[in-house]
Amino acid sequence: MNIKDFHIGSLIRQGVTEREIKESRICNFLKCSEQEIQQMYEAKSLDTEILLRWSKLLEYDFFRIYSQHLILYSPQGNTNYNDAQDKKLVSLPQFRKNIYTKEVIDFILERIKEGKMTKTEVINNYKIPKTTLNKWLKKYTENWNK
Repeated sequence: MNIKDFHIGSLIRQGVTEREIKESRICNFLKCSEQEIQQMYEAKSLDTEILLRWSKLLEYDFFRIYSQHLILYSPQGNTNYNDAQDKKLVSLPQFRKNIYTKEVIDFILERIKEGKMTKTEVINNYKIPKTTLNKWLKKYTENWNK
């Protein structure tokens, strides 16, 4: 899956197909018509409340796709500016800065394996600590040459 550019409606349709959920059940759960469901399948993005309902129905965290996108593609920004902004967001829930899923790790290691990026480029472009990348390489690349 392309984490940089994805179509959430297509991913939802794929999930419905794989789980073989009937449209009548979807309509009842989401409280909408079949036509509205078709529109959602064609939508590149959806309202968060709707996406939350789809996540519950399909038992899949569609928000994780957006989180992975942020981890890989959000710009570094000005550090001083970010420090000042963090102080304003004290009342919001705080999460660990980097949550790397297996899909993100595989994506990054595949780019290195195929020669599309060097370790240095990965560290600089995705802001992954050098020690973290080295641990991934040691842990997940043992079978590359076998």
